[in-house]
Amino acid sequence: MKTIGILGIQGAIEEHESSLQKIGCKTLWVKEASDLTRIDGIILPGGESTSMGKQLVWSGLMEPLRQSIAQGLPVFGTCAGMILLAKELDGNNAQSRIGLMDILVRRNAYGSQLDSFVTELEVKGFAQPLPAVFIRAPRIESCGNGVETLASHQGHPVLVRQAKMLAASFHPELTDNTELHRYFTEMI
Repeated sequence: MKTIGILGIQGAIEEHESSLQKIGCKTLWVKEASDLTRIDGIILPGGESTSMGKQLVWSGLMEPLRQSIAQGLPVFGTCAGMILLAKELDGNNAQSRIGLMDILVRRNAYGSQLDSFVTELEVKGFAQPLPAVFIRAPRIESCGNGVETLASHQGHPVLVRQAKMLAASFHPELTDNTELHRYFTEMI
């Protein structure tokens, strides 16, 4: 049975945990570097990316996490988690982040909390449309070589994969659909 870590600093931790448990995975909230040796993959949940980045640095977890991902630990970043994975940010490139995925991301590109919405996405390789919840969502402005777009919304990629890194602008954990979590566990 796979053990999937969920960055346990802040954000939609319990929701991801519930989705993973529905598909038969063990979970572990990752809060320190030693936790990285006990997992097969990690989810970086939605939340507040600036706060999460600062807490990763303060806790001493940023570098061990970056090294683990660079060495092939499968990772799935959703919303703020995608921002943490992005190599470049439009506007605030100094924000603390992991920075390994070759994407340029604009924070809050779909508007404020009041502009949140739910839609369905056609995902490459999925038989059925995927429900997607966008809350203060970031948008991928561009992708580098080796980044595959799996789904788009309004002409912009919103679900991408690069090697063992998966990133979504939206919150799949806020729906009853577990297909994207299943897809991630199959990457491991």
